[in-house]
Amino acid sequence: MSVRILIVDDHPLVLEGLKSLLADVEEVKVVGTATNAIDAIAFLKSNEVDIAFLDINLPDISGIDLCKKVKDQFPEVKTLALSTFNERAYVSRMIQNGASGYLIKSSGKEDILEAITQVQAGGYFMNVQFDQVTPATAPKTVPFLTRREKEVLVLIAEGLTNPQIAEQLFISVTTVNSHRQNLLIKFEVSNTASLIKLAAGLGLI
Repeated sequence: MSVRILIVDDHPLVLEGLKSLLADVEEVKVVGTATNAIDAIAFLKSNEVDIAFLDINLPDISGIDLCKKVKDQFPEVKTLALSTFNERAYVSRMIQNGASGYLIKSSGKEDILEAITQVQAGGYFMNVQFDQVTPATAPKTVPFLTRREKEVLVLIAEGLTNPQIAEQLFISVTTVNSHRQNLLIKFEVSNTASLIKLAAGLGLI
């Protein structure tokens, strides 16, 4: 089944450009477009969508606020921020409001398809660089994280111990430790402090 995409952007060139770019991709189907948040919510109420591309600058409310509304009202819909801005504050707020990724509008087809694939699988995708706040060894994009790994990462950042995380997520301590080790490997760091610093620098926590 094709991944069903909704594109929300108030620039006709962006809408048409993305539709054209994805038109020949069999695994992806653009099922709708919207130029504002009101139309986007209305579309989601009456249509099935897997991933919504959300422009940050919309004429009625910001894409950041729309992202939160989508996650609250349609939790099954994954969201991808679409923006010309690469400031950490925008990225961080979108992630905090439930976005599974952040794409710069100048992204090429390869990046866009990779973002769709990773987000649809439950992971993150980001092609924004924050050289001033992340170590030189930071991954070029956010590593692929499972839904459970994302939950564990947030709880680690809140200072919970493995037993506390296990109790909150109803999983074993051994499983938590496995997720923690996987996170260290995926973020290419050797300790929890570095993991939290890097995740925060990427706007994930």
